[in-house]
Amino acid sequence: MTPMNRILILDDEASIGASLSFALEDQYEVSVFTEPHRALEEIRQELFHICLLDLKIGNVDGIDVLKQIKEIQPGIEVIIITAFGTIESSVKALQNGAFTYITKPINIDELIVNIERAFHYKQLNSQVEYLSKELEKKYRYEELIGKSDSMQRIYGLIDKVKDVSSTVLITGESGTGKELVARAIHYSGKRAKEPFEVLNCAAIPEQLLESELFGYEKGAFTGASGSRQGRFEVAQGGTIFLDEIGEMSPPLQAKLLRVLQKREISRLGSNRTIALDVRVITATNRDLLKAVRENSFREDLYFRINVIHLHLPPLRERTEDIPMLTKFLVEKFCQEQGTCPKRFSRAAEARLMSYSYPGNIRELGNIIESSLVMAMGDIIEIHDLPASLKDSGPVAHDGELPSLKPFVGMTLQQLQDLFIQETLETMDGHRRKTAEVLGISERNLRYRLNTPDKPEQP
Repeated sequence: MTPMNRILILDDEASIGASLSFALEDQYEVSVFTEPHRALEEIRQELFHICLLDLKIGNVDGIDVLKQIKEIQPGIEVIIITAFGTIESSVKALQNGAFTYITKPINIDELIVNIERAFHYKQLNSQVEYLSKELEKKYRYEELIGKSDSMQRIYGLIDKVKDVSSTVLITGESGTGKELVARAIHYSGKRAKEPFEVLNCAAIPEQLLESELFGYEKGAFTGASGSRQGRFEVAQGGTIFLDEIGEMSPPLQAKLLRVLQKREISRLGSNRTIALDVRVITATNRDLLKAVRENSFREDLYFRINVIHLHLPPLRERTEDIPMLTKFLVEKFCQEQGTCPKRFSRAAEARLMSYSYPGNIRELGNIIESSLVMAMGDIIEIHDLPASLKDSGPVAHDGELPSLKPFVGMTLQQLQDLFIQETLETMDGHRRKTAEVLGISERNLRYRLNTPDKPEQP
């Protein structure tokens, strides 16, 4: 049996609640309350689809109750019941999330039509949310996010290599997400339940890196008071990810080459060999072919680790992914900090789109985390952004027009908002002068800014 849709009625007049319940109980499961605190407690405990809410409940403002209902169950649709003289308050209720309002005396046929409209709207919202999640899945691979053609190609390559044991070389600038790609390969493949070991070759002194990779026996060197497994042994059956492989010294490169050829290792101080079943993934932000030509990286090792090559593009070359990355990072940081989600104003969002991100996704994450801390309200404005973004923008050189490449990928609306905000800041917030420069009226400017009137600055 299909469960009935649930409606909660909150009206301080018990007779109204009873008559509404009588009219609706054949089609819906109805609960009636006359006291706000009891209704809110019920909403905390049970799921309701629709709430019929009186705008004036004794001395309690229905809009305050509406806000609390939406905080407890954001998905509930609220229909306001109001007297003829409170239409203005009803409009205010709509601005705070109510679905619609009906006036007293209540016409039951009109009420049922609005209830059905609310259920239809709720169903459409659920479908949109489902499709949005499905679309997000399409544009994500594990923790990787992006709908650009370049990221779609990366996802396709990950799918192809996740279940094979060939070595993979991941290249790209610092901060592009090379480790995330390595993790996606490991955790989406058949080795997912086995160890995933990460070692940054640039972060460990050369004299310690060999023992870290291959392990050692007791007495192998001064201070070796016992035996220890290396990362290759720990990763047995799984994957080892060697980041910054281009920083490895030539002697260690030779030893790594032998491991990859023989698929076995020997601990320092031991003659015993240990057979390996380990998937090797390496990464670098260096040009390894150039390093080969300069004799700082072994050519034979280069070809051994470069069986499958994945190159991650810098963020400036996939600006269409910035909104999706921004949304993900905002939700992530807000959840970590236990704060309500915030959003960027259109002008601030346009500035995010126009920035070149020399630090790539890592820098974007830092920018968003900083902006969330600096923003006082729910909207992140341009003045909340780090100085590197507030001062960014295309610059003209030798009398030539500035490059427009940073703006590629932005919508015309975002460009307009950014240009208006830039002009307003240049005019020190003086709207009349800003409007004159833009060639529009002050009224038009206020409309485009979509902000309340503020006192004109002198």
